[in-house]
Amino acid sequence: MADTFPRLLQKHAAERPQAPALREKEFGIWQTWSWQRALDEVRWISGGLAALGFKAGENLAIVGDNRPHLYLSFMAVQALRGVPVPMYQDAVAAEMAFVLQDAEVRFVFAENQEQVDKMLELRESAPGLTHIIYDDPRGLRNYKQSGLISVDQLFELGRKHAQENPEFFDAMVASGQADDVSVILYTSGTTGKPKGVCQTHASFIGAARGGVATDGLNGSDNVLSYLPPAWVGDFLFSMAQWMVAGFTINCPESAETVSIDMREIGPSYYFAPPRIFEGMLTSVSIRMEDAAKPKRWLHEKFMAVARRVGSDILDGKPVALGDRVLYAMGSFLVYGPLKNAMGLSRIRVAYTAGAAIGPDLFRFFRSIGINLKQLYGQTETCAYVCIQKNGRVKLHTVGEAAPGIELKIADSGEVLVRGVSVLKEYYKRPDATAEVMDAEGYFHTGDAGVIDSDGHLRIIDRAKDVGKTASGAMFAPNYIENKLKFFPQIKEAVCFGDGREAVCAFLNIDFEAVGNWAERQGLPYAGYVDLAGKPEVLKMMAECVEKVNADLAREEGMSGTQIARFFVLHKELDPDDDELTRTRKVRRGFIAEKYAVLVDALYSGRTEQFIETAVKFEDGRSGKVSANLRVLDTKIFPMVKEAA
Repeated sequence: MADTFPRLLQKHAAERPQAPALREKEFGIWQTWSWQRALDEVRWISGGLAALGFKAGENLAIVGDNRPHLYLSFMAVQALRGVPVPMYQDAVAAEMAFVLQDAEVRFVFAENQEQVDKMLELRESAPGLTHIIYDDPRGLRNYKQSGLISVDQLFELGRKHAQENPEFFDAMVASGQADDVSVILYTSGTTGKPKGVCQTHASFIGAARGGVATDGLNGSDNVLSYLPPAWVGDFLFSMAQWMVAGFTINCPESAETVSIDMREIGPSYYFAPPRIFEGMLTSVSIRMEDAAKPKRWLHEKFMAVARRVGSDILDGKPVALGDRVLYAMGSFLVYGPLKNAMGLSRIRVAYTAGAAIGPDLFRFFRSIGINLKQLYGQTETCAYVCIQKNGRVKLHTVGEAAPGIELKIADSGEVLVRGVSVLKEYYKRPDATAEVMDAEGYFHTGDAGVIDSDGHLRIIDRAKDVGKTASGAMFAPNYIENKLKFFPQIKEAVCFGDGREAVCAFLNIDFEAVGNWAERQGLPYAGYVDLAGKPEVLKMMAECVEKVNADLAREEGMSGTQIARFFVLHKELDPDDDELTRTRKVRRGFIAEKYAVLVDALYSGRTEQFIETAVKFEDGRSGKVSANLRVLDTKIFPMVKEAA
């Protein structure tokens, strides 16, 4: 039975050997791997690893961008009953050191010279790291360190091993068990050291089958694989669902060419965290601001039509004939070109996962005909707990329990999950496993939520983040932050208010969007710090905040959490400065502590505050940025009761 990833690969290669399994754009040309070629290369990688002494039960670290050999190395390790451990490719060496030491890694698959250099540096702190396999040879010709070997050399070892041991690979694949650990994914560590989440073949394959069945995914679908392979979402979509449905995954040439490659491929199935969709909307907004006046008028007119009826048309609900005609015109003149510019013209189904998406952003994409849906889950649940089904999408919920999943809300309001996708354990952390798994087998998600009368789950916020203001109003910071980030001018937001008399916020400008606006206004600026402090920019940000306040005033239970005061920060919040996780989740506690002087200024009535902050640059250097930040007060609106 095909109940492990290597056995699923064998099944596809037997049934459709010449069908496309993977593509990679290299030097401007798309290269294709058939299912048979994919299986052959997995066989060679496995044999090469075995020849080098890799054993069943060992962990092999993988770091790099989305590349065919990277995905094939996952299955090669699994074929040997070893465990792949992906790491974020943009992580600094010190972050990787913890994973290498914790997972006791001897073997690493590193994509290129950048990653090889990190691994060689880390050998001092992780002396057990003996073998480094690299994919891209550029820049590595003169590297002579011990244990360094190219993929091509590994293939040669593997072919020789296969000749000498012709039954080895098939026997190892046959010996694999569905409850073997298929991957260890390290959590992003928002509150402490990352933990290694052990997920089995059965858990990821079960999650993939549920998603594939829900959306009718099949071998003719195309997916662009561009998100970090260390993220649980990429492993679900680009590995598990790929192996279950048999569609084609496409690896972009580079991170900078993703939008171009996406338009060329025209994927039918797409997935992205909210920040990617936020970036798309920002790009659209910038283009429209630069457009001629007639084009802007046309855009505004038909977007109003889309907001009114677009989602209903997508869901097959009754819509008046006149509105259908207007929407069809808008599709030809506005929505179609918009989707084409974003590479979404052929999308049949799209998902967002990894963080909460703001309802306004969600509504925008659905209104122009993108079948965007939410998938809710955690690393510990294979990113698979709730799924939105076609025709049953609600803006403010994450859908119903996915096939094979049971949901329960604890007395504390925490969401509990039991079912096919729940983790086996945290690696070497029985204490941490016991903290999140109860006696009934429910995983404690740490999210606060409610289940409505239709069985849909609504996530309020992280349970640890939900609090109350001094007046007793429920304070859900992530909900407010998502409303703020709908505006293209705002890239990041952090709200405070638990136990306080008012809600206050830190904001980051989106440098591209605001810079574009400033240039059109003839407003000179000398860089990020200068632009973020311009009076004109501060006024624009205050207008955005006041629009969010007006929205909150109309929402039941949210009027008391309008933003009273805010800062526009002098620097972008950055994973390299530990302010965000590698998946760009806000490390709220760390930020509150790091910028305590600014939080105090917000709540002490001051009108400005000087701050100097240490930063890490992309080239590894450290430095400081400083600024005198203005505190801005905003308009608070009276509560508005919606008409019944």
